[in-house]
Amino acid sequence: MPAWLQLMLDSFWPLLKAGLVFTVPLTLITFVLGIALGFITALTRLYAPWPLVLIARFYVWLIRGTPLLVQLFLIFYGLPSAGITLDAFTAAVIGFTLNVGAYSSEIIRATLAAVPRGQWEAAYSIGMGWTQAMRRVVLPQAGRIAVPPLSNTFISLVKDTSLAAAVTVPELFQSAQRIAAATYEPLILYVEAALIYLLFSSVLSALQTRLEARLGSSSSTGERA
Repeated sequence: MPAWLQLMLDSFWPLLKAGLVFTVPLTLITFVLGIALGFITALTRLYAPWPLVLIARFYVWLIRGTPLLVQLFLIFYGLPSAGITLDAFTAAVIGFTLNVGAYSSEIIRATLAAVPRGQWEAAYSIGMGWTQAMRRVVLPQAGRIAVPPLSNTFISLVKDTSLAAAVTVPELFQSAQRIAAATYEPLILYVEAALIYLLFSSVLSALQTRLEARLGSSSSTGERA
């Protein structure tokens, strides 16, 4: 067996384990928190008083206008200068959550705005309040529109978590760096890490396709009814 293939086989489980133990949880936690933050930000920009709208706009402008890597460095390496010290995983969660929140808020805001105003008026006409109209009428329609772009955000987040290696989170890519430093075979280890990321992304893309097909089928059934 070639030495490079033996190295890939020997390192496959350590890399996959790092992905399952750190990369996947980091992705799931930050995506859920980021979507929640993005939803609040979108609602603020659409319906809140103007002072809150300005704050929400500033947050989105700031996060979207600066690199994610710089944001992670500021949180992990910069905040200790202000007396705030966070462990690496917590810093990564905060950084990725803020980033996902800013980008997803634009998606959510656009999908909410895409629901025709007549839907609101119809809900009000049958006695619904704002909260009921949002929950029962607007969100189901906006959710179908938001699934593809939010799914793409989730898949991108899986790959973006490799930046957590820069703040010492022992996720998949940092594990590859450590093994490469010990074996002096960076090309083999980085190719293997890329293949594992590709595996994760391919599985998620397949799930996204099935989800979109199911939502499309449900939508068509509702229209026919």
